[in-house]
Amino acid sequence: MKTLRIVYWVSTAIVALMMTYSAYAYFTDVKIDQAFRHLGFPAYFRIELAIAKLIGVVLLLAPVGARIKEWAYAGFTFTFISAGVAHGFSGDPMPVPVVPFVFLAVLAVSYFTYHKLNKSK
Repeated sequence: MKTLRIVYWVSTAIVALMMTYSAYAYFTDVKIDQAFRHLGFPAYFRIELAIAKLIGVVLLLAPVGARIKEWAYAGFTFTFISAGVAHGFSGDPMPVPVVPFVFLAVLAVSYFTYHKLNKSK
């Protein structure tokens, strides 16, 4: 049980830190704006996505209801899949299109350990 809790918090912290960093970069880094244009997204989408990521991080870490947490996991799942697909179809070189799927795997570890911990209560 202790190992499961450690795996949950480490995987959740990795996702939360990555999403927080990327949201910060979306707000501040000019290169990110150029990357969004390269992917064919409008500039305002970068801001919307940054705000959504910060909200998702709060919901992932906060002691909220299971339904709300499910929405946070779903939102991050859509984000990682969409990022991998967008980078793949825009012609970005490897490993750029694969990295979001690596974080999706880390998110999956967090998700499944979250559910295992909640079933044991």
